[in-house]
Amino acid sequence: MAETLSSCSPRGQCQPSMGANASSASVDANASSSVVGGSAWRGREPFSIFTVLILTLLVLLTVATFLWNLLVLATILRVKAFHRVPHNLVASTAVSDVLVAALVMPLSLAKELSAGRRWRLGRELCLVWVCFDMLCCTASIWNVAAIALDRYWSVTRQLRYTLLARRRASNAMIALTWLLAAAISLGPLLGWGEAYSPEQQRCQLRQEPSYTIVSTGGAFYLPLCVVLFVYWKIYKASRWHMGARRRNAVLPLPQAAQVKEASQEPQMVFTARRAAITFQTDGETWREQKEKKAALMVGILIGVFVLCWIPFFITELISPLCSCNIPSIWKSIFLWLGYSNSFFNPLIYTAFNKNYNNAFKNLFVKQR
Repeated sequence: MAETLSSCSPRGQCQPSMGANASSASVDANASSSVVGGSAWRGREPFSIFTVLILTLLVLLTVATFLWNLLVLATILRVKAFHRVPHNLVASTAVSDVLVAALVMPLSLAKELSAGRRWRLGRELCLVWVCFDMLCCTASIWNVAAIALDRYWSVTRQLRYTLLARRRASNAMIALTWLLAAAISLGPLLGWGEAYSPEQQRCQLRQEPSYTIVSTGGAFYLPLCVVLFVYWKIYKASRWHMGARRRNAVLPLPQAAQVKEASQEPQMVFTARRAAITFQTDGETWREQKEKKAALMVGILIGVFVLCWIPFFITELISPLCSCNIPSIWKSIFLWLGYSNSFFNPLIYTAFNKNYNNAFKNLFVKQR
């Protein structure tokens, strides 16, 4: 349209007239204003019903994660019987999960609410969000590995894993967990894996292969190897103890001398295992029940942990190495799936401990 209003010189070179310049500038200004106005209108566009439902679910997940882990912490602090191992590991996990719900998930929700998932809170708050995200999530993951290790040692090293040794080991694991998480989270503050892009209004870690390999390896893949190895060893030890019991069990009286009614009563069994002599009844012993319960608890804990976090960390590792462009919607889904692990952790390790259920009831009764 602007070309039709131009004038031509004698040399055949056409130049736009002053009126055309003014008209073109007016059209450009109107076009730019319409674009800006359109984008602003899209930013204020009302959410669909599906979007409202998803956001409501995320808000409920955040609140439930915070309250449930806070309840676990309050119970451990108020009940003196929980001021010992392994409840200090549970408390460390609850602290990391409370911080995820209080400091990380709300800012992630604010990012989801913005148009185009852009970060409009500035560079300083972006660095705070990224660092706390890495600190709390890494600590939560390593605390899961510490709980699995404690269960493994308590089952396989009952004579050597005394209360004193258990306390020292748990305190050392808690200290190493938070030190490693802090070391990984300091990368963006030191400029390694810069997170904020003011031009694009993006707040995410830069896709540097070196930092991605170090951060994902230390935050997920190394503890994943630990928990898988621990579960395999617990399962193997449980099978070995059950097989050894069947091989070493002998009856103190010949079967011919037993009364018929005695078959319905518990029979005394003499068991010799490695220089340790114990008396136990037929059926599952207390130790075998403890081993099965520990194997089941660790198995569920590991299974939920893997299902929640492995999609996120696979995409985080593959994206910078293959230069893949993963849609932002899938990144958000995988990220919030990982956050949900902080909600499932207290549900799992309290469901296998009746003392927590009784403590919860007493806590609410006393409050009333």
